[in-house]
Amino acid sequence: MTTTGSRLPDRIDPDAPIFVISVAAQLAEMHPQTLRGYDRLGLVVPGRARGRGRRYSLRDIAKLRHIQHLSQSEGINLEGIRRILTLESELDALHEQVSQLTSLVQQLHASAGGPRLFTAAQTGEVHLGRVRLRQPRAITVR
Repeated sequence: MTTTGSRLPDRIDPDAPIFVISVAAQLAEMHPQTLRGYDRLGLVVPGRARGRGRRYSLRDIAKLRHIQHLSQSEGINLEGIRRILTLESELDALHEQVSQLTSLVQQLHASAGGPRLFTAAQTGEVHLGRVRLRQPRAITVR
């Protein structure tokens, strides 16, 4: 015999678009029309269901609450909020890159005597263990 709790997922993916607009509006303590406006402005763009209905994730709802705090408590206008969200997103990406680089440095320190060659792409990606290409020899003309 199974209990109801055993049929529930262990963890809900915070990025899974599962909430319809009415539920998301309730959770964010906003009017559904406000959510539609934020979608049009690109502040919070929810996923879409087959019938093109909006579906919000837990992360979207947290973002809506963050926007509400910035607007109501801090007095920031929507353009200022858009800029703040952009900067926060860039900061998160930089934190992720620092974390990856830290891990890479730890791998380098752990592999004593291993190859210490790496390449860096223009995007900032770093790859370990690439084979060094030979430098072309200078050609002398007689």
